[in-house]
Amino acid sequence: MSEIVDVELDAEYRQLREECGLVDRSERAVIAVIGPDGAEYLQGQLTNDVEGLEVGEGQYAALLDRKGHMQSDMRVLRPGAEEILLDTEAPARGAVVKHLTMYSIGRDVAVTDVSDERAILSLIGPRSVEIAGCAALPENFCETTSVGGIECLAAGTREGIDLIAAAADRERLRGALLEHGAVEVSEAAAEILRIEAGIPRFGAEMGTETMPAEAGIVESTVSFTKGCYIGQETVARLHYKGRPNRHLRGLRLSARAEPGTALRLGEKEVGRLGSAGVSPALGLIGLAILRREAEPGAELAVGEDGVTAEVTALPFG
Repeated sequence: MSEIVDVELDAEYRQLREECGLVDRSERAVIAVIGPDGAEYLQGQLTNDVEGLEVGEGQYAALLDRKGHMQSDMRVLRPGAEEILLDTEAPARGAVVKHLTMYSIGRDVAVTDVSDERAILSLIGPRSVEIAGCAALPENFCETTSVGGIECLAAGTREGIDLIAAAADRERLRGALLEHGAVEVSEAAAEILRIEAGIPRFGAEMGTETMPAEAGIVESTVSFTKGCYIGQETVARLHYKGRPNRHLRGLRLSARAEPGTALRLGEKEVGRLGSAGVSPALGLIGLAILRREAEPGAELAVGEDGVTAEVTALPFG
């Protein structure tokens, strides 16, 4: 394994696992939903129970089309009674803004794309809370805080703390965090942690033809006790009566391969490689949504160059 691990990436990985790494994620889209009807409006658009959120709470959710296919996944934060922030992957930005603006007509709510006005700096690792200087927060919960005199919204994550600040304050905030002991690392290093945890990403494993059940995110994104939302019928039918044709799986690769490469079981294509990386702990690993006949233990051909992949259940053992 040591022959294929990049030395610099290995150092960044250890920083994330043992100390605190800083990743600039300001390319992500941030959409503000402001007004007294905000929570009620989003309740009918998103898969999770937005109206059930108290101020300071948050959740993971998805926006679907009427056939139950994902248009985006997102983090939903409620920093104020009449303020909700949606944080999503950059490729979904246009579709989310267009959809939520279109259907908000006639409601006391304003949907505003504030992506260019916000910066998101992620602290990842066991020292994240210490370096941010804020309280430890459950995943997706949020609170206003100050770092180096800069006002931020702190949001708990699976591995640390995200700080959302004005874009104009990004460099000052970055400098303060580095001064407090954070070390900048690459997005590639952070991606290794995501792949190890078996968490799909929109634009990689997930896309506009993916259903939540296929990506294994129903438990975290869907409320089955709330009222109607777009795509609900398909999600409920698949959950209670159906069986997804595809499943998110882990892959143990024999050699490096590019995302998007075809995966075959025998002569049949069963999916495409979503993400891949070299984990110092697990070796060459990847994620893909595969047809259900590609069960754990199966060996797949990866592209045409003799690379193979063993299918494994998630999380990686």
